[in-house]
Amino acid sequence: MHDPRLTPARADLAARYLEGKVTAARFVDGVEFEICEAIAPLRSAPAADAELLTQALKGERVTIYDRNGEGWAWGQLASDGYVGWMPDAALMRAGATPTHKVTALRTFAFPGPSIKLPPVDALAMGTQLAVVREDGAFAVTSEGWYLPRPHLARCDATEKDFVAVAERFVGTPYLWGGKSSLGIDCSGLVQIALTAAGTGCPRDSDMQQAGLGRELTPTEARHPERGDLIFWKGHVAIVRDASTIVHANAHHMATVIEPTQAAIDRIKAAGSAVAAIKRL
Repeated sequence: MHDPRLTPARADLAARYLEGKVTAARFVDGVEFEICEAIAPLRSAPAADAELLTQALKGERVTIYDRNGEGWAWGQLASDGYVGWMPDAALMRAGATPTHKVTALRTFAFPGPSIKLPPVDALAMGTQLAVVREDGAFAVTSEGWYLPRPHLARCDATEKDFVAVAERFVGTPYLWGGKSSLGIDCSGLVQIALTAAGTGCPRDSDMQQAGLGRELTPTEARHPERGDLIFWKGHVAIVRDASTIVHANAHHMATVIEPTQAAIDRIKAAGSAVAAIKRL
């Protein structure tokens, strides 16, 4: 059974690489595009009020298989394979290969080498950019934007401690499908933090439970360590130390640091026991 979240296939149309694996009326070759908006929604249907599945950040690549002629395109993200609908306006033909990424929670892009100029955009952690040169305190991108050099690193740079990355999001509002410091969900927090540390990570918590690390034995689970992941049905939290976790959650409607046992008790009272604790 193919996971529809990761399989660009519908009854009427599917990606060419799935021919012989799925049933569809026709198969098409996709066209690679680049996300040109700071944050682009990936939705369950071609409508602005459809469920937000996830988000794509500027510079990400996406393969588009269908455009409905009404402002929406259907495709698959290159980063984590997620499939959905996004606005045509968020897409441009893929340009220069990104060289750098934003490492600050948020940063501004300026039209010239001065922080006094009105910014042209605000960019989130993980945004990918093609830097063509440096100009003093700024890195200049292929589109002529000037970004503060301390807020960028080369694409192959990695953070040493993904938990510390997650901790920087404390106070971020909870947003279903979100993956930026303007709004983030539980699995988005895990994905952004692990990606910053150079670890590939699926998008949703059930995928993460299935694909990351090894499950702790009951004896090991009594002594979780920093960086362990605690999973419930539909939720994931990151262990900070012997007694606290950091997680984005709808109870607080924010990313918070919380006593582990208090969270376990509260979630259990709501009907969900811990499903697994995994170590990367």
